[in-house]
Amino acid sequence: MQFAIDYLAALKKALDGLRPEDIGTAVSWMKKARDRGRFIYVCGNGGSASIASQMVVDLLKGASYGHEKRFKVIALADSVATITAYANDVNYECVFAEQLRNFAGEGDVLIAISGSGNSPNVLRAVEYANTIGCRTIALTQSGGGALKDLANLTLGVPATHMGRLEDSFFVLTHILMYAFMERAVE
Repeated sequence: MQFAIDYLAALKKALDGLRPEDIGTAVSWMKKARDRGRFIYVCGNGGSASIASQMVVDLLKGASYGHEKRFKVIALADSVATITAYANDVNYECVFAEQLRNFAGEGDVLIAISGSGNSPNVLRAVEYANTIGCRTIALTQSGGGALKDLANLTLGVPATHMGRLEDSFFVLTHILMYAFMERAVE
């Protein structure tokens, strides 16, 4: 019982450290991309890849179905064949950036999720996206990692515990999606 109390208290502290004004900026960038027919790409590894996939589902269905304006969004970790081909034939660091080279353009948005903030394949994707005029948003820990300084906007979580980071990433993606799903933003 005490473990649950302590875990929830630490999670509440992490959530209390999120910056609503930065979340609002991310929502406005997503709205602009949607309204201009631009794409949103989301990437991450492991649990972050699952969070990215869930975000894409909610944007494609929940925030688009029944709406006049619809999202164009792709989870870069969802094509196992593409990822394993690049990882095997080139290297794992390029698996997201190479996909962006095929699809991404100026005005698109890349949402990069990394608990450590140091995932080389996520960093390469953000670096490439920055060079072509994509807006880049990082979901990562606020206290460390190269990603927080590389992205145009960081939604930083004040935690280092991977479970609480991933819990917070889910909350962040739900806020971003439900702003559209509940029509707080049209």
